[in-house]
Amino acid sequence: MFQVGITMSSFYRTFNFPFKHAIPNSIDSYLKSKSVFKRYLKYFRRVFFIVVKNQQNLEVFKISPRHKRILWINISAPSLGDSLMDLSSRVLLQDKSIDLYTDSKNANLYLDDDFFSNIFTSAKDVDKNKYDLVIIDSYSSRSMRVKAEVAPSLNYVGMYGFFNGPEVNRTLFSFHQMNNLLGNIKEEDEILNLAKNHISISIKDQKLVKKLIPDNYIAIVIGGEWRYKIYDEWLELIKKIIQLNQDLNIVLIGSINATKASNDLICNLPQCNFYDLVAKLTFNQTAEVIRSSDILLCCDGGLMHAANALNTTVVALFAKLNPEILLTESCISYNLYDDHDVNNLSADDVYKKYIEALNNLA
Repeated sequence: MFQVGITMSSFYRTFNFPFKHAIPNSIDSYLKSKSVFKRYLKYFRRVFFIVVKNQQNLEVFKISPRHKRILWINISAPSLGDSLMDLSSRVLLQDKSIDLYTDSKNANLYLDDDFFSNIFTSAKDVDKNKYDLVIIDSYSSRSMRVKAEVAPSLNYVGMYGFFNGPEVNRTLFSFHQMNNLLGNIKEEDEILNLAKNHISISIKDQKLVKKLIPDNYIAIVIGGEWRYKIYDEWLELIKKIIQLNQDLNIVLIGSINATKASNDLICNLPQCNFYDLVAKLTFNQTAEVIRSSDILLCCDGGLMHAANALNTTVVALFAKLNPEILLTESCISYNLYDDHDVNNLSADDVYKKYIEALNNLA
């Protein structure tokens, strides 16, 4: 029998929340779709790896006042949006000194962060004797390997721990679990009010962006990584929007995969006041564009999560994962959802949501 939570009976931790509050999730459908054998197998692989790395007796379940210097390892879910959601609850650790070990693609997000003091992407850069505690995103082999390398004898707490498989509202999960680890210092209502993403934008980036944007504008995120989250009707939608206001400024943003789409929009709508910033800015600079916009139109993705962190009014298109899984009560979001593909959402329906957002903004 393994010690400190690594027991056969703790298999329930793969699908039960580590805290006492319910949040939007897909646990029921996950349990129906995955056999018990496969779930046990994944669990025991993780347990075996923890034992091999001699970490089985180091797990604790509270962050105490004596834990002043903390290293947070967050590499299990490397997408920008997941990173923002999973690390959102760092705002509850304001009395701690926190360093972050993360994936190299996410490191720049946190270089000017209000809460993380140092950002690491390589184990050789971490001072192994500096910390009182390690926070680990999940007990995946990748995360535990880093933990064993950078702090082999230090106690650790898990955010997801063994929890693995079901979709959950990652921001609410992060806040509730952090509150749980801190000894439930806040009531559920307080957590629901606090739960949102956080992003810091440097003064340098704010000044740079200010030179590139007009005084008033809406922003549209085009392109995307996943086909079912790439909307093809922006042209038709923008035609409707500029009929309402022909002087409207529209800033186009997105990554390099949106370059062709932005060029096509500009060619097809020469009368439109476009500002093309696609693939021309960093993520944080693009977040500043979003922060200064009147309204953001987008599909579910990293920039939507940045908008939610910055209290921007958003018209958001979702597919497969419903808005409850991805948003919290503090988000100013007007949502449309389809079970399969955002392109099943008509330009007319998106336009109606835009008008609703515009009227409420006014």
